[in-house]
Amino acid sequence: MAAQALVTGANGFVGAHVVRALRERGEEPRAMVRGAADLRALDGIDCEIVTGDLRDYDSVARAVAGCDVVYHVAADYRLWVPDEAPMYAANVGGTRNVIAAAARAGVRRIVHTSTVGALGVGADGVGREDTPVALSDMIGPYKRSKFLADRAALEAARAGAPLVIVNPSTPIGPLDFKPTPTGRIIVDFLNRRIPAYVETGLNLVGVEDVARGHLLAAERGRIGEKYILGGENLTLEEMLARLARIARLPAPRIRLPWALAYGFALGAEAVARTITHRAPRASVVEVRMARKKMFFASSKARDELGYAPAPIDAALERAVRFFRETGAARAAA
Repeated sequence: MAAQALVTGANGFVGAHVVRALRERGEEPRAMVRGAADLRALDGIDCEIVTGDLRDYDSVARAVAGCDVVYHVAADYRLWVPDEAPMYAANVGGTRNVIAAAARAGVRRIVHTSTVGALGVGADGVGREDTPVALSDMIGPYKRSKFLADRAALEAARAGAPLVIVNPSTPIGPLDFKPTPTGRIIVDFLNRRIPAYVETGLNLVGVEDVARGHLLAAERGRIGEKYILGGENLTLEEMLARLARIARLPAPRIRLPWALAYGFALGAEAVARTITHRAPRASVVEVRMARKKMFFASSKARDELGYAPAPIDAALERAVRFFRETGAARAAA
């Protein structure tokens, strides 16, 4: 049976769960990955795997050929990079390549995976799909590149591409092998490496719910519209308290002043650029982002798509179990 849906970035955290959601529904997904990619997240999943590079239009066109739906999940998701150019090439140029190839192939629907980081936060402290926002509001190359990719996607939809945008908030759960920046917070907490916290907030959602939201967007989403796929708004202090209860570990009680966190990030980045050449424990972009709570509402997705995320504690439990079972975090005492 020919593949019915292409998933770009299929070996990534969200992409692997989209592939699994498609298989659970009885579909035959095609998984697009880069050469020499880590395929652990696809272990045990019956799917067609093709190699390609978002920056190479011809390889994207070959991957799209014969598919009815394209889930463009792939992205360069890092909050610190020594060179921004490859991130823009993948996130902006790659998005244009996927949309162009899918439109030329005559697919029925394109679901473009964005992020709530490309949206604005309103005066009431909550972000929605239509909250006014500009490129100048974006902090760091990841957010800027995703914002520009969104613009390219919306322009394509206005030109006739059958495209819907989904904006996941902060997914958590199993298969976060890299891990993502939020997964790293959980790993560091489990490894007793978070003695203090900053005053910030984020919207947490189970990655499985995000994957199901992608499928709902393909079925019910209106062309040219955005849909926030979020879950529960929590301060970082509340998130760590829940992790503490789940993991049976003490929660940090020290609130770190923003200025001190910023100074630490400056030093950590200096070490990263000159000595380790690896991502720092905390980057300036992350600390700047932390100055504003990233709270969001998913009411539009609930009303129009039938999106219904589960309570977040179960996803936190699955994440803790995954990181402990894979050895990324200390086993339970």
